[in-house]
Amino acid sequence: AASLATAGPGMVNTITGVMSCWADSIPGILLGGQESTRHLQQHANLRMMGTQGFDAVKMLQDITKSSLVVIDPKDTQDVLEKTYDAVFDGRFGPSYIDFPFDVQSKVVEMRPWTKASVSHKNKINHDDIESIIQCLNEASRPVILGGHGIKLAGAAGAFKNLLDAWRIPALLSWGAIDLLAEDHPQFYGRAGIYGQRAANFILQNSDFVLVLGSRLALPQVGYDINDFAPGASIIVVDIDEDEINKYAHRYERGVVADVSGVLERLLDAQSQYKESTEEWVSQCDDWKLRYPLVMPEHYDTPPQYVNSYRFIDQLSSHLEDNHIVVTDMGTGLLSGHQAMKIKDGQTMFTSTGLGEMGYGIPAAIGAAFSDRDRPVLCLNCDGGMMMNLQELQTIIHYRLPVKIIIFNNDGYLMIKQTQKLLFKGEFTSSDEESGISLPDYDKVGEAFGYPTFSIHTWEEVDSVLDKFLSHDGAAICQVYMDPVQDFAPKVKPVVTDTGEIIPSSLDDMSPLLDLETLKAEMGELMNEKSIRAREDR
Repeated sequence: AASLATAGPGMVNTITGVMSCWADSIPGILLGGQESTRHLQQHANLRMMGTQGFDAVKMLQDITKSSLVVIDPKDTQDVLEKTYDAVFDGRFGPSYIDFPFDVQSKVVEMRPWTKASVSHKNKINHDDIESIIQCLNEASRPVILGGHGIKLAGAAGAFKNLLDAWRIPALLSWGAIDLLAEDHPQFYGRAGIYGQRAANFILQNSDFVLVLGSRLALPQVGYDINDFAPGASIIVVDIDEDEINKYAHRYERGVVADVSGVLERLLDAQSQYKESTEEWVSQCDDWKLRYPLVMPEHYDTPPQYVNSYRFIDQLSSHLEDNHIVVTDMGTGLLSGHQAMKIKDGQTMFTSTGLGEMGYGIPAAIGAAFSDRDRPVLCLNCDGGMMMNLQELQTIIHYRLPVKIIIFNNDGYLMIKQTQKLLFKGEFTSSDEESGISLPDYDKVGEAFGYPTFSIHTWEEVDSVLDKFLSHDGAAICQVYMDPVQDFAPKVKPVVTDTGEIIPSSLDDMSPLLDLETLKAEMGELMNEKSIRAREDR
């Protein structure tokens, strides 16, 4: 993708988006322009150049693959080629080119484009493949964890082929949420701090984890890497060597390579894998059956409100097979990624790295422009809506088929949860009573020209969703939640009576199971922190 920004504050406004692309390995080129080359040279040591200019190249250097300025117009095509190559060399990411004001008006003589001279794929070491096969053959409880890198490498088909060939339980990161449908026989959920209890039990009980294209961020592995899959050897395949090195002490092996090449080699070597996982798969099936997506705690909601997890579970059955689902942050992100039942043909994505509020609507607009024939649904919240409210007009102007669900929880629910956990429920700037108020989105929607819908009780869910989703064109639907609804299940640090904060492991999600149940699920792998957390409360 490419984007264009003007000088000064226009360029500053792009930084959040560039950083988001940097974090999530999204390829793109940003074109901008500051003052003339004269000001760039004469004012190089000043805070501001010319009228509104500043050193955008320097500002963006740390969050781009390449950040360059064109001083001589004759260099334009060379810089464009170098920038394009940088975007796709190794781990993807954004790049920036600055065209000063006087350069912008020059006529450039074009020449034939030069093909990229860089290699975008790492060579696969034979020993790496042999090591993976050996670990699989020695394991009795293997797990494959698929990440966003599989999608970036264009290897979704090869990943599915591998699962078809090997009967190994597969888990997905949020960045890879739409790689497998909910009913895929090898799919067992999404693990992590905001994961699913069954998926976390599977991961934590495994004895070998093959990580394909995931950088294993903190939300994925938990608060302590040493508590992640504690009885397992781990091999990580990632194109970014620095990401592998951050936890290298914990891995059996780190494979620096494009995941598509590794998948191809593993498929070629599939005859060397001696499957012996029937008992393990049966155990995984049992966890998935006993710990479904929606648990009893999600039904314990005041009658005038709708639980967001239960709602997402029900929403899944209303969506088309080709729906694109984009989430903002907060409830849309957490409930959406924990409870959504993905179907084959659907796409779901968000900002998983930076996690910036306000992402949802602009991302939904981009999705709608990318494919005008597919319906787009944006899961948003009353707080996040305010970050890019002006983009509601963009949807109307271009007649985009974007529908927006707003979870109305009177402010910032994630902040309320943090303040409840760490500050004994003393809310500050997180709801109307503590300093944050939000508008009536029925009136806001009507002002922009949207038909609006509302869901207050569970009895209204199916009928209102039918009307909302079948409406021809953009629309807004508010879902009224308990303003203090808990996000559960979640791996929460436990605050003891003495004020000590004990970071829980992935298997010990809140609401906490009783100790005997946890022991039965984890056996000798149960973390001693789980015992301490219950003794000191």
